[in-house]
Amino acid sequence: MDFRLLGLDSPIFHNLHHVLDSEDSESKSPIGAPTRAYVRDARAMAATPADVKEYANSYVFVVDMPGLKSGDIKVQIEDDNVLLISGERKRGEEKEGAGKYLLMERRVGKFMRKFPLPENANTDKISAVCQDGVLTVTVEKLPPPEPKKPRTIEVKIA
Repeated sequence: MDFRLLGLDSPIFHNLHHVLDSEDSESKSPIGAPTRAYVRDARAMAATPADVKEYANSYVFVVDMPGLKSGDIKVQIEDDNVLLISGERKRGEEKEGAGKYLLMERRVGKFMRKFPLPENANTDKISAVCQDGVLTVTVEKLPPPEPKKPRTIEVKIA
């Protein structure tokens, strides 16, 4: 599609057009254009909704993951304070003589979410449980620092 015909000859529309077509074309990307990996990761993040709750002693991240096994899900800490939830939902194996798909709406492929954690998150105490297709990741909070007590300085006579 030529955006100039619509009066949309701005560079931003050119880049948008390139991003949308990048999945189909095998040509090299122009300098400054998003890479395929970036576009793939952005789509994976946009398609993975999550809920985040804060409690008195923890942060809880809840992500729906119907039909996935624990081996299909990765929970990691990156750069000391970024929680990364990722994995891949694969299409079911098609067997000889099995029916063919007439409609396929359930999403397959990679998924990913990144959450920057607050300073009081204890990255050494993280648990992840997947039950009934819902992944719950709990990150405990560090205890608040103790208030500094006044310190008495001895006064010497000179």
